[in-house]
Amino acid sequence: MFRMVVAHRIFFRWLLALVAGTLHVAAAVAGDVQDGQDSPLLTRFTGSTLVGYSHADWAQATFPLAREMAPGDNQAFGKADMVEGEVTRLVYLGPHGKTPLEVFRNYEQALKAAGLQVKFRCELDCGMLFFHWRFGPVADAMHWADGYLESAQRPGRKWGYADAITGDEGRLLYGTLTHGGRSSNVLVYTSLAGYEEVEASNTVVEVAQARAMQTGQVTVNADAMAKGLAAEGKIALYGIYFDTGKSVLKPESDAQLKEMAQLLANDKALKAYIIGHTDNQGSFDDNLKLSLARAQAVRDALVTRYKVDGTRLMPWGVANVAPVASNAGEEGRARNRRVELVAR
Repeated sequence: MFRMVVAHRIFFRWLLALVAGTLHVAAAVAGDVQDGQDSPLLTRFTGSTLVGYSHADWAQATFPLAREMAPGDNQAFGKADMVEGEVTRLVYLGPHGKTPLEVFRNYEQALKAAGLQVKFRCELDCGMLFFHWRFGPVADAMHWADGYLESAQRPGRKWGYADAITGDEGRLLYGTLTHGGRSSNVLVYTSLAGYEEVEASNTVVEVAQARAMQTGQVTVNADAMAKGLAAEGKIALYGIYFDTGKSVLKPESDAQLKEMAQLLANDKALKAYIIGHTDNQGSFDDNLKLSLARAQAVRDALVTRYKVDGTRLMPWGVANVAPVASNAGEEGRARNRRVELVAR
């Protein structure tokens, strides 16, 4: 009992540091996966080993909002939050003798005390939720520690660390946590580690912080534009960037502008319309003005910075009357916000 009290005190010292705004990463213990580290938002349960780790500066994370999985797909949640941004996934093997319930309640208590806004929880009978991490692309992307699970009852029986993630005694907590002015989506899932005879717990921690993707990384080169114009008479360019509601070109647009200028230099006879398109957010009149202003900004940049003959280019704005995707979601709206080059 004394050891348990001490362990809990150590755990809550971490919590106090979190609430106070101190970000601290626990020192890796022997057996941790190489290059893995705890999330600065949440410590590991005392005595646990970090056996699985992955981190991406920009990726997609899916968090369950219900027990049910998608029909016919045991790796897709039936109802979920999707977050794009910085994503960290950690898999911990708990100390011998600590039950999944004890580990889960400690995480639950610490997260709630830190202000977690719970969006979904699952107490046992969690269906197939754990398959999302044990199998498929999530597990494949994890870096696993050297070693294995070993039976505490029958020496010699061994399993890989990915097998620690099970549905037995599985409990899940998911919500959002605000810290340092940033909101994070945080999920904790605990279960028996592998099999009952291992006599240990397993914990998955997944943290996602939504943020915009770095832009300006993809452009359409002059040759590809020429082929597109020859094939269809137009080509959509997504390497032209503006702030929301603005018509001032962002610096990330330079690479695409350069390729447009090269296209016009390669084909001296080419004349083109520069067409601005918007999504359906805001009034039609405002979008019409904005789309024209953006097309004009592209034309002006080509004329002033790249010395293109202005008589070869005609800017035009069509607001949101020619979508290429549904405006019901952000993914579709992003495709609709574009500049097109149309051969005259």
